[in-house]
Order: sequence, then structure tokens, then C-alpha cells
Amino acid sequence: MPIYEYQCRKCKEVFEIFHKIDEECNAACPKCLGPAKKLISATNFILKGSGFYVNDYPSKSRQEASRSEKTESEKPKSVKSDEKKAEKKADAE
Repeated sequence: MPIYEYQCRKCKEVFEIFHKIDEECNAACPKCLGPAKKLISATNFILKGSGFYVNDYPSKSRQEASRSEKTESEKPKSVKSDEKKAEKKADAE
């Protein structure tokens, strides 16, 4: 069952309650028995693997790094490497 955080509307006490997602909960403050409102709190799980935030929306530094890698791979091969390949083919024949 999930843990939900509530805050008392009278004394501002913050407390947690376990209950089902679909269960209606009229929470009351454990200190003053006043009405409480549900708080929105951060989750404690991390999404890992492809298709999640880290892969879909990288930081600016990662975007720049991936751009520089792409431009390096798109650069034409050097003339020397092409000449060496041609020499090896000629030697093999």
C-alpha cells in the first residue's frame, strides 16, 4: 500500500497514512483531530533503462557531446587512409 502525506489545516502538523489508492480517506490530525489535506510529495524510485528521462532528454552538456561525436563520425576519411587501402590491394594482387 502507498504512503500518503497529509498536513493538518489547524496546527500544520505533517503526518503519513497508509491506505489503498482507490480508498477514500478523510484524514484527521493525530494531534488535534482537525481536518487534513493530502500533500504532493516526491517519489523514491528511479526510472532506469532506455526510453526514460536520461535517454530522452539529456542535459545540455550531453547534447553537445553527442553532437560533437556525430560531427566527428561524419567527417570524411583522410586521404592517407584511402591511399594505404589502395596500396594494400595493389600489393595483394
